Amino acid sequence: MRYVIAFFLPWLSLLLQGKILSGIICLILQITIIGWIPAVIWAFTALNRMYADRRTNKIIKEMKRN
Repeated sequence: MRYVIAFFLPWLSLLLQGKILSGIICLILQITIIGWIPAVIWAFTALNRMYADRRTNKIIKEMKRN
């Protein structure tokens, strides 16, 4: 679901991740048609980074527990 939001509304995807300044900059970028494609790429990479950070934190937490 987050990837659908990132595709159609990249700025909202960044805002939902808690990146307010990035979301505002992405909205300004998305206003132009040419800037929409980089905005989508930016939102997708931010989502991938968020999920990677979650996985890494989960692994670190499990390693500390054992």
